Amino acid sequence: MVRLVTSLGPNGHDRPNRHNVAEELVVGPAAGRSFQGRLRAPGDKSISHRALLIAARAEGRSQVRGLSNGEDVRHTLEAVVALGAGAERAGHELYIDGGAGRLHEPQNLVDVGNSGTGIRLLTGFVSAIEGLTVLQGDSSIAKRPMDRVAVPLRLMGAQVDGREGGRFPPLAVRGGRLHGIEYTPPVPSAQVKSAVLFAGLGAEGATTVNEPVATRAHTEEMLAAAGANIEVRMEGAGATIILQPGALQATTTDVPADPSQAAFWAVAACITPGSDLVLENVYVGRGRAGFIDVLRRMGARLELVGEDPVRRTADIHVQAGPLVATDVGGPEVASLIDEVPVLAVAAAFAEGTTTFSGAAELRVKETDRVATTVELLTALGVRAEPAPDGLVVTGNRGAPLRAATVGSHGDHRIAMAGAVAALGADGAVTVRGWDATATSYPSFEEDMTQCLR
Repeated sequence: MVRLVTSLGPNGHDRPNRHNVAEELVVGPAAGRSFQGRLRAPGDKSISHRALLIAARAEGRSQVRGLSNGEDVRHTLEAVVALGAGAERAGHELYIDGGAGRLHEPQNLVDVGNSGTGIRLLTGFVSAIEGLTVLQGDSSIAKRPMDRVAVPLRLMGAQVDGREGGRFPPLAVRGGRLHGIEYTPPVPSAQVKSAVLFAGLGAEGATTVNEPVATRAHTEEMLAAAGANIEVRMEGAGATIILQPGALQATTTDVPADPSQAAFWAVAACITPGSDLVLENVYVGRGRAGFIDVLRRMGARLELVGEDPVRRTADIHVQAGPLVATDVGGPEVASLIDEVPVLAVAAAFAEGTTTFSGAAELRVKETDRVATTVELLTALGVRAEPAPDGLVVTGNRGAPLRAATVGSHGDHRIAMAGAVAALGADGAVTVRGWDATATSYPSFEEDMTQCLR
């Protein structure tokens, strides 16, 4: 049973819900049903943001297919148009007319909505544009740390200010006249790396980012595809990226399915008896396939089918089966921050105790995801305890979770984790604040209804 509930009052969040996603989702136990068939998760959100920014900077008309349909990416599209790029839709395709000469100071404030990726990447992007850009978001964004991008961009010559000296949004960025730097982010972050590289496109001299632990490589890969003079040197667990300034060429981008969204369905299929599900055309490149390794360590029946080494995609075939506990930490956890809530749900159904460590970044996402994940699981009768840099989850030893009403706290991934956990409950689970999923996956409940048979 999946039932949507829409209230007549305000939706509880300070961002628009343009997809009309209901405020509550009621999910009953799977009750003999299972996940069957094939499912394609939405276009990858990380790639979608970058595709729009690169197309806006590239000379000529770029084509983007399969763009994420969530609110976060829509805000980035509106931002690049406000900065001077042209945009035209034709069916499921989007055409962007870009070029460095088209980009200019926006006339109004630029709203990123709920998108932490959007505001950090845009901060770097507009640092290379002459003039003043003010970036703002919702109340969640106002709490997200921005000094991690402000510091290197100031070193490059940009003026970046905001609340508490640029630590929190809104951010006022005066760009132009940048110079390249060599920078090592103190915390592994693909967003920080990408902000510096986007700024480096318009800087004088080379820009180098050193990563002791390599993060997701979308920006490097996509800049290279657009003709950037960029070099990536892999060094053990880390990487060094060297970018020379220059023009980009218009490209055609086919956005694959989002692995962070596919992870929810992979866990759902693992924990729902009888499930046999194929997740189509998922990006499985460096820094994005970590959840697959974790689920395999937990004993999941999961295999990649039809891998494309050029596009770095594959279908993921998942079948239900028993899970066992594992430890998640070390270098791998840096690329798993978005997947930890649903992996914690998998741990709730596994035999033994699973520990997530080295994931302090969880505390500064849309919510404190350590606290909200622990709260979610505890409400469902799971033994879950917070740690300074992660959490510990003890599986229910085959017993169903209990029915409850849980809240998303405005975090789309907590909302979806609650919906997946509900499949193994002994009664209906109500997820309040379900409309948070509009930011990334507005069709989640439709896909659940389609594949749960």
